[in-house]
Amino acid sequence: MTLKFPSLITVALLGTTTLAAAECADPVKVGVLHSLSGTMAISETTLKDTMLMLIEKQNAAGGVLGCQIEAVVVDPASDWPLFAEKARELLTVNEVDVIFGSWTSVSRKSALPVLEELNGLMFYPVQYEGEESSRNVFYTGAAPNQQAIPAVDYFLEELGVEKFALLGTDYVYPRTTNNILEQYLKDKGIAAEDIFVNYTPFGHSDWATIVADVVALGADGKQVGVISTINGDANIGFYKELAAAEISADDIPVVAFSVGEEELSGLDTSNLVGHLAAWNYFQSADTPANAEFIAEWKAFAGENRVTNDPMEAHYIGFNMWLNAVEAAGTTDVDAVRTAMYGQEFPNLTGGTAVMLPNHHLAKPVLIGEITTDGQFDIISQTEEVPGDAWTDYLPASAVLMSDWKDLGCGMYNTETKTCVQLTSNY
Repeated sequence: MTLKFPSLITVALLGTTTLAAAECADPVKVGVLHSLSGTMAISETTLKDTMLMLIEKQNAAGGVLGCQIEAVVVDPASDWPLFAEKARELLTVNEVDVIFGSWTSVSRKSALPVLEELNGLMFYPVQYEGEESSRNVFYTGAAPNQQAIPAVDYFLEELGVEKFALLGTDYVYPRTTNNILEQYLKDKGIAAEDIFVNYTPFGHSDWATIVADVVALGADGKQVGVISTINGDANIGFYKELAAAEISADDIPVVAFSVGEEELSGLDTSNLVGHLAAWNYFQSADTPANAEFIAEWKAFAGENRVTNDPMEAHYIGFNMWLNAVEAAGTTDVDAVRTAMYGQEFPNLTGGTAVMLPNHHLAKPVLIGEITTDGQFDIISQTEEVPGDAWTDYLPASAVLMSDWKDLGCGMYNTETKTCVQLTSNY
């Protein structure tokens, strides 16, 4: 972004606060890095549309720093190495000021070395496995302590689940999350033989054997529950197989971390009523702010379109970024990063999101039950929970903390009082 002033005298007299009144030679550029094709398009296309809606609304309100905002959309096509290539293209060829994007952790980790090399800034809107903290990423989705751990607690305390099937897509998010959950369950007294773990490839469609294995887990009469970290369109086949096997939520409840309103919109949910999802937002949240957001979304994208949790994360992240840019008086990454700490913005469920020094948000945890119309009945909601970059349930991580504001460190060892220098391969 290039900002022009009539003269150097004007700059000296008015200072940096005059940036908002500057004449813009170029727009502020926002990169949108979401898969519009491939197995993850079912989830990510909506996030691209969300960014276009938010940018259009902000431009109608005057843009940022007096400049209009231009969306630069690319399609990494659910091809994980392509996320790195497209991130580099956005930062070097298109010269974007910030990137909003990615869904899977493998796509985020693909882009991460490029972001760190070029000092780009990305807002990542999806729940993830934690165990990461980069100065170049703001994690606006849930960390495990804001989704996975509370979901397991709900199974244990409210549903009396005694055996757990951890079913996930075969990549870093499910594997790391399930490592955390396995240890957490064992700490809670669940025997190792009562935990069944299975991974399937992206796009997996043949679920008959796996569902049969889950059913067999409860042959001794103990209550079985499924913790699902299945991603993308593989969810369609999984839920269809549950229905075909006539497994209800009363028989074997499922709580999903990657199934929201968008994924359910392509399914007949009559046989899924009662199954659960854990998020930080549901469309059914009854607040004035959410009603306004839903109305804007339907006006922009179509009456039949639904909202979901990662959309709210982009909504919060984008508005925090706008406020940080205005506070910094520039789109410079280092200045904006500093201005992000402590940013507050109302969420859509009635509380306030706060950006923490570890680049995570404070967010409420919601448990929703699938209804016949493809929505979720919110059956549990907490106050805002601060996101934790490093889990308390793995010994090597329990001693770590992230504080980019005061310590300038994403992996600070609280026992040795030293900072481990992070690399893109951690």
